[in-house]
Amino acid sequence: VQLQASGGGLVQPGGSLRLSCAASGFTLDYYAIGWFRQAPGEEREGVLCISSNDSSTYYLDSVKGRFTISRDNPNNTVYLQMDSLKPEDEAVYYCATDVSYYCSGDADAMDYWGKGTQVTVSS
Repeated sequence: VQLQASGGGLVQPGGSLRLSCAASGFTLDYYAIGWFRQAPGEEREGVLCISSNDSSTYYLDSVKGRFTISRDNPNNTVYLQMDSLKPEDEAVYYCATDVSYYCSGDADAMDYWGKGTQVTVSS
């Protein structure tokens, strides 16, 4: 099982990015996939998750209305669409799964992690 996160970069405040989490070695659409982030000096925190039945779970009130999560099953990929980005969204973003059907925002419970992708929000 491998996850590969990509799509990060430098964006101005108010801008958008779409992160991708591509899976190999398993069929991603059967399982919940979560996005986490970690800012310097901070703990890794859950951001948003999509369950096996495609329901979304937000773990941060600060991203509601700005971030959305979706699946592309034919391409075995989960996306995190981030709009109206703020400087406080700046972090390394990771996708992860505990290979279950249901979402969890507990980073310690995740079994597989993608390599993080840096999101920098700056003018």
